[in-house]
Amino acid sequence: MHGILPQVETLRRPRSRRPSGWRWALLAALPVAVVVLVAGALLDPSGKAAGRPAGSSVAVGSAAPALRGPTLAGGELDLAELRGYVVVVNFWAAWCAPCRQELPALVAEGRRLHDRGVRLVGVDARDGERQARALLAEVGGDPASSVVDPDGRLTAAWGVPGLPATVIVDADGRVAARRLGVVTGDWIRAHVEPLLEAG
Repeated sequence: MHGILPQVETLRRPRSRRPSGWRWALLAALPVAVVVLVAGALLDPSGKAAGRPAGSSVAVGSAAPALRGPTLAGGELDLAELRGYVVVVNFWAAWCAPCRQELPALVAEGRRLHDRGVRLVGVDARDGERQARALLAEVGGDPASSVVDPDGRLTAAWGVPGLPATVIVDADGRVAARRLGVVTGDWIRAHVEPLLEAG
C-alpha cells in the first residue's frame, strides 16, 4: 500500500486557483464599481454634468438660456421676444406618459393666466410631429407655442435630464423656478402668482 501512495498523489487534480465565494463576487462587482465612481465624478449633487459650459444650466436666479426654433404650427418662436411676460417653459413629448398626464393642467393654467401676462411655451423633445400635434389637439393646446426639438439640443442646453420638466422664467428673463417631473396647477400658481404680484 505504501508503495502506491505517491502514484495516487501524482494523479490527483491540482487545486483550483479560481477565487472562491466572496472573492469571486468582489472581482465580478469591480467593473460596476468603477463605472459608478466615474459617473459620480462627472455629476454634481444636483445631477447636472460637471464641466458643463457656463450658461448652459438653468439654476434658479440665472439668465434663461436662448430658446428659438420652428413650432409645431410651422411658424417660429423666440423666447427673447416674450421679455416682459412670465413664461412657463415645459419640456414634453407625446411618447412620455407623465407629460400626457400633466398637459391638461398646463393648458388650463396657460389659458387662465394668459390675460395676466403669462405665456406657456412648450419644447417638444425627440418626438414625432404628427403625434405631438395630435396630442395638443386632444387637450386644446396651441401648436404655435411649442418649439420642435427633434435632436434634443434645446432640451440639453437647458440642463434638462429627462421629461417632463418645467422652468418658470420671470419678466426679466431670469429663471424663477424649475421642476423635474409632473407639475400640477397648484405648483404653477404657487410659483407664478408671486411674480405677477411683484410686477
